[in-house]
Amino acid sequence: MDIRALNLFLHLADTLHFGRTSRACNITRSGLTRTIQRLEQELGEQLFFRNNRSVRLTETGRLFRQYASDTVRSYRILQNRIASENRLRGELSIYCSVTAILSILPEIIGEFRQQYPDVHLKLSTGDAAMALARLENGEADVTIAALPEHLPSHIRFLKLLQTPLIFIGPRSRKSDAPRVIDELLQKEVIMPERGLSRVRCERWFAEKQINPQIYSYVAGNEAMIAMVALGCGIGVVPRLVLDNSPLKNQVAVFDVTPELEPFEVGICTTKSAIANPTIEPFWHITELKSIQNFGETHAHHSDYQ
Repeated sequence: MDIRALNLFLHLADTLHFGRTSRACNITRSGLTRTIQRLEQELGEQLFFRNNRSVRLTETGRLFRQYASDTVRSYRILQNRIASENRLRGELSIYCSVTAILSILPEIIGEFRQQYPDVHLKLSTGDAAMALARLENGEADVTIAALPEHLPSHIRFLKLLQTPLIFIGPRSRKSDAPRVIDELLQKEVIMPERGLSRVRCERWFAEKQINPQIYSYVAGNEAMIAMVALGCGIGVVPRLVLDNSPLKNQVAVFDVTPELEPFEVGICTTKSAIANPTIEPFWHITELKSIQNFGETHAHHSDYQ
């Protein structure tokens, strides 16, 4: 089994969509199908249940996903160690939201590139709620994510900033003042599809004994702001995302009590991956940034929980 085939399998296991994976990985759909079929022939087991409407992992596929992730990660560590015998070389993959690129990463990446110009950065963007999943699936070396309420024991997290979680609605023509809870109760809700925003939003409504009328479920904070600006309903986003959005002047913030619990945002990697020669210096640079912001290291892992 070659590394290219394992990477294709891992991407497909995440998207569960042959078309998306073939486009993202620059391979024809038929070529992707043949690659998966070869893996299944080598294993003697089916990796995916697939028909004209859906694709999902088999039980063997779920077991093989962990093997493929571990193998790809080990191979990359080996490559980077060999390459770094004389000068640090290799690849560092980062997954984050568009907001993180605009507001969090520029200074860190700039410092890293200055010190380690021969390390190639591979930057992927998407829904921040998927950051930890991308890390655990071996699709990224480091991610930018919100600190979950229960941090997995094998994940290391380093806090970079804290941002409020806020309710937003379409901007009223009558007033630019903060919107109040009475108005919120009259609006449909655009709910986050997954992640910490959804957990805290649902908890807030439950505590207020409100049964909201759901307009739709949306993946990604940027999409949430766009739908709110279009007048589809009210939504919940981190303040940091709104402040960096080109649509920020088209929405208004609700004044709610109690306030939603804020997000702690930081860099994540796995405990095993920290040994990778390209990850360790990136983590160190980020740690110095955290100390500058907070005066001490805000690192979290299972020993701190």
